[in-house]
Amino acid sequence: MELAKLAWSARQGNTDAFLELIESLKGALYRTARTILKNDEDCADALQETIFRAYQAISSLREPTHVKTWLYRILINECTTILQKRLRQSQPITLPEPVVNSSVYQDVELKEAIDRLEEPLRLVVVLVYLEDMKIADAAAILGISEGAAKMRLKRSKAQLRSWLEPTWEGRDNHDVRPN
Repeated sequence: MELAKLAWSARQGNTDAFLELIESLKGALYRTARTILKNDEDCADALQETIFRAYQAISSLREPTHVKTWLYRILINECTTILQKRLRQSQPITLPEPVVNSSVYQDVELKEAIDRLEEPLRLVVVLVYLEDMKIADAAAILGISEGAAKMRLKRSKAQLRSWLEPTWEGRDNHDVRPN
């Protein structure tokens, strides 16, 4: 509930409360932007614009308890705008930098597999599993129904499982899983 108190205070014009609110969420916002945009410069632009827009509109925030969802929605819109600009400019796509956050190979393999998911599936996975959001909150951020979010999670888990679980080739070229 600390975020709601900060949001309420920021909505009343308390700049320090707004700064504290942003400070407490900046890591999670950055990780989400990085998942979408894949490079630090664009992430910095998206975060800067998100903070600016949020500061301008904080007084219009209707429900301070939903401030996290509100900020993520602004961020995702900014990331989408940046991606659209990239497409219009026809810049060559840069490959994502390798993930080196964890020394555990399985963590790296999982993060790389998540990065390979199509964007709608990847965003739900990031919000629900990496940012520890409720499915309903992730759905609200993405502008989809809770059922659609659950379906995307189901599809993404199936895709990740197919990429990450070892399979063995059996007779007649059928994949066989051990018992």
